[in-house]
Amino acid sequence: KNSFIINFLLISLFMGMGMGATILISQFFGAKNEQKVKLTIETVYIAMIIGSILVTVIGLVFSRPILKLMNTPEGQTMELSVLYLKTIFIGTIASFGFNINSSILQGIGDSKTSLLFLTIATVANIILDLVFVAIFKMGVFGAALATIIAQLIAFIYSIIYINRMNSFIHITMPHKMHFDSNLMIHITKLGLPAGFQNMLFCFGTIVLQRLVNGYGPGFMAGYSAVNKIDSFVFLPITSVSTAITTYVGQNLGANQIDRVKKGVRSSCLMSCSLCIVISALVFFFGKFLLMAFSRDTEVLTTGIEYLHRLIPFYFLLAIIFILNSAMRGAGQSMIPLVSSMISLLLARVPSAYILDHFFGKYNMFWCFLVGWIIGILITVPYYLSNRWLNKGITIREDK
Repeated sequence: KNSFIINFLLISLFMGMGMGATILISQFFGAKNEQKVKLTIETVYIAMIIGSILVTVIGLVFSRPILKLMNTPEGQTMELSVLYLKTIFIGTIASFGFNINSSILQGIGDSKTSLLFLTIATVANIILDLVFVAIFKMGVFGAALATIIAQLIAFIYSIIYINRMNSFIHITMPHKMHFDSNLMIHITKLGLPAGFQNMLFCFGTIVLQRLVNGYGPGFMAGYSAVNKIDSFVFLPITSVSTAITTYVGQNLGANQIDRVKKGVRSSCLMSCSLCIVISALVFFFGKFLLMAFSRDTEVLTTGIEYLHRLIPFYFLLAIIFILNSAMRGAGQSMIPLVSSMISLLLARVPSAYILDHFFGKYNMFWCFLVGWIIGILITVPYYLSNRWLNKGITIREDK
């Protein structure tokens, strides 16, 4: 887990660049400015290659010192963690390239193919894991190697697909690409907030996990199981929020403001409806879902206590997701970041410790609702002000 956290923290900012590229590409694509779409792709590709080299070097040099700072036990655990991390960092360019290609396709509205690439990478990873770990007994090195080879396969295949299916986009060797510093500034302004949000999420997860870990393995297992259910339940909402980012970007690029507002309203209605239906099913049948992970009494109790407290309020999170994604699509990335910072650092994390101290471990779960309410109070008024729509002017000025 420590290895995952380190890897995630180091790549978060650069993954945010992919989001910035998606927003710019979608707006230029909507404006039918193929030259700017092509130049944006070439610019982000050059930045991706440079960023990959930097992250690889940092990862190789500082893997062990960072693991020591995280109190990773010395001996075999430390050596295996270092080996895994260094192997993963060697394949950084495959990971970054795969994500950038997915961002390009999402920007031009082709999210189905992005899903196909992800499926290819996942299936290849599973097969290679079985080959390297189960058959050749290569251990953690084999698991890491399987990951980077799977990502490399998806990366190369996605380049071939993009070049064949889009006449005005051609991914080629870096020395044949052009770098536009002004576009890179736009990408950075849009992408850095998204990257920081990923880092904040990681930090908040670590802090809350430390609190959960204090209650022993049963409570930890229940919390882990319910988080898996949580992710599955919210998957449709995540998909809608990803789509609305591209939708808003393309329609703002085409100066279709009315379509933007209608699309966001429809997405909110659809997401909330999905949340209500799925939440009702999970509320009443959550115990049976949890039993797929464990039949231990403490595990089931922890999961049920979490679900019965929070599941009725999932529609709030759906609204936050959709509105933040819409604002990102328009180029307003700071408000989602500010909302995340305040709701996580100033609301969720402190309230978790306060609720735990005064009301017990199960009532600690209300900290999520506290964060969602704060997020709603920040996000909704700003969205209704329509000031976020003005961010699209940046792209129109570049046409």
